[in-house]
Amino acid sequence: MKNSENDYIQSLFQILPGLLTAFLVACLSKFLAIWLPSLGAATIAILLGIFLGNTFVRGANLNRGTKVAESKLLEFSVVLLGTTVTFQTIAQIGLQGVAFILIQMSLTIIFAYLIGKKLAFSDNMSLLMAGGNAVCGSSAIASIAPAIQADEEEKGQIITLVNLLGTVLMLTLPILSGILYGTNLLARSALIGGTLQSVGQVVASANMVNENAVQLAMLFKIMRIVLLVAVVYLFGRFKQSKTAESEAELVEVTKKSSALPWYVVGFFIACVFNSLIHFPVVISETAHFFSSWFEITALAAIGLRLDFKKFFQEGKRFLIYGLSVGTVQVVLAILLLALLQF
Repeated sequence: MKNSENDYIQSLFQILPGLLTAFLVACLSKFLAIWLPSLGAATIAILLGIFLGNTFVRGANLNRGTKVAESKLLEFSVVLLGTTVTFQTIAQIGLQGVAFILIQMSLTIIFAYLIGKKLAFSDNMSLLMAGGNAVCGSSAIASIAPAIQADEEEKGQIITLVNLLGTVLMLTLPILSGILYGTNLLARSALIGGTLQSVGQVVASANMVNENAVQLAMLFKIMRIVLLVAVVYLFGRFKQSKTAESEAELVEVTKKSSALPWYVVGFFIACVFNSLIHFPVVISETAHFFSSWFEITALAAIGLRLDFKKFFQEGKRFLIYGLSVGTVQVVLAILLLALLQF
């Protein structure tokens, strides 16, 4: 019992430095956002995290804490997001919006996977890249990884690549959408919400347009998050069908890996309850408050963990993969928005 308590205390002390550092960066980002409202706390958090993580705030003692902040806080944020979402909210984007998201996600997955295979990436890395870009960045990757039995190295490499790509798109899409669509807020929001990887990046990017764009962009993003369950299941079945040597093995693998991550289930439960009974405003606002802080702290941690040196050590292949998928994803979205007459 005593050893167990000592292990817990030791583990806590290993986590605290990185977790507190991410939280302090989040607090500083909130403070700076008062003077830089056009950027917003979410954008500042990830940019400040990247700057500090690659200059002054470096050290192995921060790794465990920033990893917890990046993964666990994002998981809690996804669950809390469900308390502010209803199926009626999702319906506001209309059939046109639903068609855009379904086609955009499907094509992103197909092209990201094919590009990955063309560049000689493994099935796991290609699937993680496809899911991370099509759905919701790190959260999607964390959900898909156990379903396809990806290892920590594969997951870490793709999270780094997806987060870097998302950061670049987060800063460029508000400008690009303004050039292409001008005052058409729905089209600008669809491009941002239907393309960007993480919830925080969508909020940060849409904030650069205006407050109304955040609400609209989040509707498109929510639709993608709702489809995470289907993506996790289909990716798991796809990987199982490629790796199983017999029908019996396929059944056994399915039994072991079919369980969905807890926060995916939690999001759906919260969303269903909110759709049926509508949570009181105080609950939704409280959930939104904590979800926002978790998201910003997680983005700060993502920035702190985004090691440019490590990324460039992976070689040109990673850079080509990221740029190719990002370019294809944005071009597909622009073409679809034109075809669907947004």
